[in-house]
Amino acid sequence: MKTNTTIRGALLGLSIALLSLSSCQKDKLTLDNELQFAKLEAITISSTSAIAGSGTSSDTLYAMEACKKGNRKTPVEFTALPASIATYLTSNYSGYTFMKAFQITKESNASTDSYAVMIQFNNKPVALKFDSTGTFVKVFEIREGRNMKGRGGWHLGGCFENRDGKQRDTIAVTALSTAIKAYMSATYASDTLVHAFVNKDQSIIVVSKNVSYFATAFSSTNTFLKRIQLPSFQHSKGKSIEASALPAASLAYLSSTYPNYVFKKAFEIKANDTLKGYLVLIDANLTKYAVSFDASGQFVSVVTIR
Repeated sequence: MKTNTTIRGALLGLSIALLSLSSCQKDKLTLDNELQFAKLEAITISSTSAIAGSGTSSDTLYAMEACKKGNRKTPVEFTALPASIATYLTSNYSGYTFMKAFQITKESNASTDSYAVMIQFNNKPVALKFDSTGTFVKVFEIREGRNMKGRGGWHLGGCFENRDGKQRDTIAVTALSTAIKAYMSATYASDTLVHAFVNKDQSIIVVSKNVSYFATAFSSTNTFLKRIQLPSFQHSKGKSIEASALPAASLAYLSSTYPNYVFKKAFEIKANDTLKGYLVLIDANLTKYAVSFDASGQFVSVVTIR
């Protein structure tokens, strides 16, 4: 009898282990349930070494809530993804490198629920969700393994420490290097510098205004990398505003499309004193985006900065 009990226990343990490999179910495990549940619904991306400037400590990176309860994840090749996914990635993440992808299917009928796609972009991973047709849905939040539990998803000294909202990656325009200021003055003399950021890899992004808004990127050695025109409206003027001044619809869109994003900067856009819309700069897992909304707060377009 004791032998049979032992065998049944071993088989039960094996069954649970196998289930956790392919299914996203929240099983009753004896370990810390909250942590285990988070890992079952997440997808492993890589280690923190995939992020340039992440430091010497090593941890696993996870795409949070990539596989919900009742779904299964199956690895798929890039060529097996809907063509619209490749088009979206090329348009929004120029120069990206494909890492891995999963087809998320419903256990009830095995139909495709969505796709989870991981890429490397400017020396950092990006995890994205697409629906069954290949239409973009959202950017998954990425967390380090030690930060799987709780709502914050960060710790001081970690890859995503800027989630505390203290804007440690902001640089005063006056504190920019002489080389960057000289380049901007000589090349874009009509620009007014309005904001600047430093990335984990020590590259610099300078936001400036010259009729439209622009983001100009420089390497850690102050070498020019690229310049991007940010979404804007013709014949308009922008005024810096706080996140609290944005419409509720805009804030709801940002929260659902870029979970746990970090607000960086926002501008209210007017033409002849008539409100035209908003331009919002955010950071989502160390990648910065410029998102534009119309006057009612509805999404218009997005540009990936760096």
